[in-house]
Amino acid sequence: MCTPCCISQLACCCGSAACSCCCNCCPKIKQSTGTRIMYAFYFLLVTIICVIMMSPTVEQELRDNIPFYSELCEKMNAGENCKTLVGYSAVYKVCFGMSCFFFLFSLFTIKVSNSTSWRAAIHNGFWLLKFIALVACCAGGFFIPEQEIFLKVWRYVGAVGGFFFLLIQLMLLVEFAHRWNTNWSSGVKYNRLWYAALALVTLLLFSAAVGAVIFMGLFYTDPEACLLNKIFLGINGSLCLVVSLLAISPCIQKLQPTSGLLQPGVISVYVMYLTFSAFSSKPKETVERNGQNTTVCVFPFNSGNESDKKIVTAFGTVILFGCVLYSCLTSTTRRSSAALRVCRNNDYDDEKTGSGQNVMYDEREGTIYSYTYFHFVFFLGSLYVMMTVTNWFHYDNHKIEKLLDGSWSVFWIKMASCWVCLILYMWTLVAPMICPKRFEA
Repeated sequence: MCTPCCISQLACCCGSAACSCCCNCCPKIKQSTGTRIMYAFYFLLVTIICVIMMSPTVEQELRDNIPFYSELCEKMNAGENCKTLVGYSAVYKVCFGMSCFFFLFSLFTIKVSNSTSWRAAIHNGFWLLKFIALVACCAGGFFIPEQEIFLKVWRYVGAVGGFFFLLIQLMLLVEFAHRWNTNWSSGVKYNRLWYAALALVTLLLFSAAVGAVIFMGLFYTDPEACLLNKIFLGINGSLCLVVSLLAISPCIQKLQPTSGLLQPGVISVYVMYLTFSAFSSKPKETVERNGQNTTVCVFPFNSGNESDKKIVTAFGTVILFGCVLYSCLTSTTRRSSAALRVCRNNDYDDEKTGSGQNVMYDEREGTIYSYTYFHFVFFLGSLYVMMTVTNWFHYDNHKIEKLLDGSWSVFWIKMASCWVCLILYMWTLVAPMICPKRFEA
């Protein structure tokens, strides 16, 4: 049992065979799913390395626990205490290598239509060789000449790529809201309980959105300060109300009978979350009261305990990068790719049974997803991770422990994301009226 498993794993690492678990009690896995999981694992691995590079806590632990740490750094020509291997410049170089890896694969897999071609075989297999190539790309970033010019140019490339990745996330959210409403609305025809579930979820969503507005109005505004908070809370709340009324207006209902309050409920909750996140990311403001400087417009339950801050930062970091991985993988599924017009339909399954986990080769007749688009999304995700870990344009002396601390660049990015999300959703409502022929089918 062990020998066949080792042979299959060797074929996966050094050949075109699909990767699977050695345990045959594991559920069946599709080749397309296994491939995306492996690329996501590579992505996550490099992301963890970037987080470590930005953490002085980890650096201090390595210095205290590794014998002859300073001597090892000098022998590796990494500078005093390995300064060239930590900080924002190191993250830029590593993410440059990861983004190059995915961008080259995006070009390499252009017009791959099925898994039987040699390019598809490389995409779906040879994992050890691809891992070595990824490591080489990441290491190569440290040997780029003219480091200052490279870092400056790459920073702006990362900002543009990170913005487009955020745009894809917002498009997926809008598509998810429409799909959810369509699925549940179609269920009403067969069982009236679906209508009750639809109404209940819609009520909960709008209750959460209204509650968020009240919460931020109480704790993130102040009579003497936080003018931007007051303005943007009013604008975002009003825009959520506008799109909700637009979704149930007669002119929209005529062209989109399934349009209801569920979609604007999802959008409103997300916009309120982004608004809250933007307010939390803004630098703290202080006002003088009773002869003392008092911090205002901050989270009411925030404590000064350093351990609490580390826990909150760790939890927020996990959520953040979980969302990044979800966006990278979800945006390339069949249904989501169809919404973005990069899908190929294929229902062919061919099951392979061996000593380990069963693998279904589901791309013999045609690919389930666009390989090029898949790698391009991970390319953009690499840039987004780079900018997020280094706090966008406030990278100097930034630490991963301060990932959730305030900065104006993060505030404006999140606030702009609110408006883009609302504009995208509003466009999906009015587009059939503006371009009726395109949506007749």
